[in-house]
Amino acid sequence: MTAYESLLATLPQRSKTWLVTGVAGFIGSNLLETLLKLDQQVVGLDNFATGHQHNLDEVQGLVTLEQWARFRFIEADIRNLSDCRRACEGVDYVLHQAALGSVPRSINDPITTDGTNIGGFLNMLVAARDAGVSSFTYAASSSTYGDHPALPKMEENIGKPLSPYAVTKYVNELYADVFAKTYGFKCIGLRYFNVFGPRQDPDGAYAAVIPKWAAAMIKGEEVLINGDGETSRDFCFIANVVEANLLAATAGEEAGNEVYNVAVGDRTTLNDLFRALQAALAENGRPYDKDPVYRDFRAGDVRHSQADVSKAASKLGYAPQFQIMQGIANAMPWYLAKCV
Repeated sequence: MTAYESLLATLPQRSKTWLVTGVAGFIGSNLLETLLKLDQQVVGLDNFATGHQHNLDEVQGLVTLEQWARFRFIEADIRNLSDCRRACEGVDYVLHQAALGSVPRSINDPITTDGTNIGGFLNMLVAARDAGVSSFTYAASSSTYGDHPALPKMEENIGKPLSPYAVTKYVNELYADVFAKTYGFKCIGLRYFNVFGPRQDPDGAYAAVIPKWAAAMIKGEEVLINGDGETSRDFCFIANVVEANLLAATAGEEAGNEVYNVAVGDRTTLNDLFRALQAALAENGRPYDKDPVYRDFRAGDVRHSQADVSKAASKLGYAPQFQIMQGIANAMPWYLAKCV
């Protein structure tokens, strides 16, 4: 039995209260779904800047009435300290996912990205510390590796940030480290690598590549590839991210005050990703026969990214269950249902 399987077996027997910030977003709503199905109490905070009510509605339809009654939603903004304090009252574990993601968004509007990702993060740290929560697990980012060329990416080796977004996520790690050392506060950062799966928004200027491409293919539209298509990423299915969050939140003190890569330890080029999505659609009876359209490389993008997940495996018991092809197969029915 893996560490995660053991945790899933024991959590329903000891209900705790979890705060999920960004709960109406992609990752937050998946955390909410899992926690409610494990009969946990969940407080959710979101201001709907990037999250959606329909994500919460979808989760409500996937859990029982009794489980949904364990959820308390607060529409609020992490940029307001009083909102953060209200959300942290009586909470055992914080899973801080609220942020303004996207490298291009941060380049276009660095001030708003900074205010949310740094100011809001500090508010949450202060509120969680003062509320005496057991642990504070937060969404860090692989963008922190910046221009460091080595592969695979190891937690202790980072370069210079390549975007305002990357700067904000690195500052989060610095603040968390200071809080852990100064206040004896258990903080764990999870450096996500290109997460994908159900409820990831396929629309908008800052949509992630997999839902954006899947939606375009389903609608018979062109797929646009930035650069030559040989840019590579360590794509990570959402179930792996949920696993990492729950393991980190409940880990012993020896695992605290650390950052961990959350990925699968593999690398897929954009060209291979295109073909994988094409194959998954064909298996679902929706063939796509257009060729991709190549355009200029995107500013601020890292050329290659691949994680070393051995630290998370050894200290958290992280053992990702889904490789990219399994993840795409699991996600495709959702894309087909939502993107027609």
